[in-house]
Amino acid sequence: MKKLVKFFAGNRCAGAAFAVLAIFTFMALGTEIYSIACEYSGTLPAYARTSPAECYMPPSPAHWCGTDFQGRDVFLRAVAGSATAMKVGLTAGLIAAFLGTALGLMAGFFGGKLDDAVVWFYSTFAAMPTLLFMLAFALLVKGDFLAPPLRTGFAVLGFLLHAEPGMIAIYLAIGLTAWVSLCRVIRAETMKLKSSQYVLAARVAGQNPWAILFRHLLPNVFHLVIIYFTLIFASAVMTEVIASYLGVGVQTSPSWGVMISDGQDRLWRGIWWEVAAATGFMFLLVLSLNVLSDHLRDKLDPRSR
Repeated sequence: MKKLVKFFAGNRCAGAAFAVLAIFTFMALGTEIYSIACEYSGTLPAYARTSPAECYMPPSPAHWCGTDFQGRDVFLRAVAGSATAMKVGLTAGLIAAFLGTALGLMAGFFGGKLDDAVVWFYSTFAAMPTLLFMLAFALLVKGDFLAPPLRTGFAVLGFLLHAEPGMIAIYLAIGLTAWVSLCRVIRAETMKLKSSQYVLAARVAGQNPWAILFRHLLPNVFHLVIIYFTLIFASAVMTEVIASYLGVGVQTSPSWGVMISDGQDRLWRGIWWEVAAATGFMFLLVLSLNVLSDHLRDKLDPRSR
């Protein structure tokens, strides 16, 4: 705890952003545990319970953010939507961080044809429209166009992550298109570091190239991985909201994108609270991630000190 306080000392905004992110993490974990328990017990979660007599109720002490067109509590649905947002951010961020770091390190260190292949690879992915790739990938999975082994694999991943197969496709699609910027940065940094004295000394000492890669180079670029991971996390959350808003993301689980889609047609009637709740939750999460990313860059990047 003392190290954590010291890390955020002098920057109250970053400390507040970390606190907000911790709250979202606890809400997501609590929602996942609660929803799994409800599934096994055969009960309906509180955020999914409808009440036709309480449709379109404005914010009140009984319903802090009002109710939607089915009488469901908007605040509970917004809290439950944090689980979807955190899962997509974490999963897509880990996929992108792994691909970007591994390919960037190998391309920058070994060079030659491997470097040319990686550059061609990330240039190809950079030229793909991210949203169209994600939509096509999701529709491919939902339409049962995959081979049986792949369908089984998506079903297993859906069980492990407690998500629909279509959402697994969204997770993978975002992760497979978000690694390009990190790969470029890691590749450039590795090309610079491989001519440093400690790397040259390790080569002269006869160390294995892979040992040099993971023992000497990876620790010196890991701060970039952490910084870009938070940025990819925030971008993945917004991308999932767009996908769910367009109807190709979440179908049954709560999602901020679905809430915005459901509530937009009733804004002209003055029923604003559903859209406001979903937008507000997304704004707080993305803002905290961006503020935390800036603080991590200032603390971890030697060039900014």
